[in-house]
This record gives sequence, structure tokens and C-alpha cells, in this order.
Amino acid sequence: MSSNQVYDVLIIGGGGAGLTAGLYTSRAKLSTVLLEKLTPGGQIALTDLVENYPGFPEGVTGTEISQRMEEQAKRYGTEIRYEEVSGVEKKEGFLLTQIVSGQKIESKCVIIATGASYRNLGVPKERDLTGRGVSYCATCDGAFFKEKELVVVGGGDSAMQEGIFLTRFATKITVVHRRDKLRASPILQERALQNPKMKFVWNTVVTEILGQNKVEGVRLQNVQTKETNDFKTNGVFVFIGHDPNTDFLKGLVELDEKGYVKTKEDLTTSIPGIFACGEVRVGAVKQLVSCCGEGCEAALAAQAYLENQK
Repeated sequence: MSSNQVYDVLIIGGGGAGLTAGLYTSRAKLSTVLLEKLTPGGQIALTDLVENYPGFPEGVTGTEISQRMEEQAKRYGTEIRYEEVSGVEKKEGFLLTQIVSGQKIESKCVIIATGASYRNLGVPKERDLTGRGVSYCATCDGAFFKEKELVVVGGGDSAMQEGIFLTRFATKITVVHRRDKLRASPILQERALQNPKMKFVWNTVVTEILGQNKVEGVRLQNVQTKETNDFKTNGVFVFIGHDPNTDFLKGLVELDEKGYVKTKEDLTTSIPGIFACGEVRVGAVKQLVSCCGEGCEAALAAQAYLENQK
């Protein structure tokens, strides 16, 4: 089944980048439809309190800022539909987007803003306590843990960078890593290992988050001996990587070896008329404010593209 309408712009992803792109294209009087498979706001909707987004000196909840961005995009005419995309095809003169339900939507250009998902530990209580002591962003949530003791899970660059950042607030950081040595770059390893606030637990994994309404501890298991023990902590920061949400794009636009979309300076992809912005693309900064900026940039690039097609 295919819609009769050909939209000027189709946006895939309803996080900060996608909603900002929708706001700009709609205000430019371009017919815009946005497809989001879950809830508006993307990863920021999972954050309890956002304190580093300009204009909110007292901070704002992730839920509130997500809803307000959605309302603003709708106000100027963005049509928002909660659908999951299974693929995009390049047709002569337009792009055809396939929805999982089987419906197809035609548009003159597409903005990809599907972001990247944090890799979860996949252990009990992790999802329930996300935003209540479980976090995937030190910059977002570190300031809430002043004078607290924290666990950082991971051994790569992100885990060391974020762990070092957290030492600004926490009294003690315990790094839990499944191997017997770090995977981070040598300079980050040196900084982390020499930091007096950082301790390391090797050959160990987290098998469960402990606590009812907030994180109270973690259950640890040694991967060699299989012995387990409960470890008290005020928070758990998980840095075991991201996965870009680009499965539906394989074979269409150029991706890097990790699956992120390659873009030029103006956020165009390898296919004319397809743009990418936010955390889904190579080199993006994983912060809401920068994602929103890229959403604006992609929208302006799409507008210029459509004007040149006339």
C-alpha cells in the first residue's frame, strides 16, 4: 500500500536531531512527515534531568524537553507518525520509504536521524533503574553523584574518558572490566590507572543491578572462577559501546565499518537527496545540543536541495 501524497521531506527518527529538522522544514513551508518507532526525544527521554541544554537554568526533565520539542514541531506542521522503517529505495525523481507494516511513503528527500543505541548490559533491573542510578552518559548525569561512589562498566576509550570525568564529582570510581587489561588508548589507560580515585576490578562482569527505587549495588561475577559477590554503589555507568540504528540503510548509503552513516560537510550522504544528522552519522558529538544543531543544518541543506531541483 502506498500513500498518494508525495512529501517534500521525510524524516526518520524523532530524537533531538529529527524533531529540530522537522521544525525547520515545516516552518519553511515544506510538507514534512516524521517517522519514529518508539517515543519522541530519543535517548534524552531516558534522562531524568537535563542540566546542560541552553535556556533551562534549573534543568529540565528528559521527558519534558522531548514532549516540548515534539509539540513545537507539530505546531508548525510536522506530521508525526509512530512507525518503524524497514527500508528506503531510490526511485526516479523521489525516494520510497518502506514501513514495517507494509505501507510505503514517497518523498522528494529524506533526513536520517535514527541515532545510535547504547549497548545495554542486558542484566536484571538495568532497564527498571535507568535514570535512577543507571546511566549511559557521564556528561549528562555525573553532577548528580557528588560525593558518591560509582561503578563504571567497560574498558575502552569511552569508559576511561567518562570514568575520568566522573572523578570530578564522585569520591570513588570502581571500573569493572571483563578482561585483565584495558582496551583504551595508551594515554587514557595511563591517566585512568594513575588517577587516585579510580580502582579496577579485572576479569569480572556485572550480572545484576541491585536496588528497588534506586541503585544500591551490583552483583559481580569473576569470569574465570565464576565466584559472585555483591558490591555496594550509588550508581552504575555503562560504557560498552553504541550501535548505530542503520540496519535499514545497508546497501543504500555509504556506511563506515561500524555502521555509521558517512556524510559530507553539509550532511549529505552518498545518495543525492538523502541527508543524515545527529548520532547516526560518523563523527557526531553525542550531546542533545549538538544533535539539534545538526538537525537544523540538515533541514537547511534539504531545503537548498529541493530549491535546486525546481
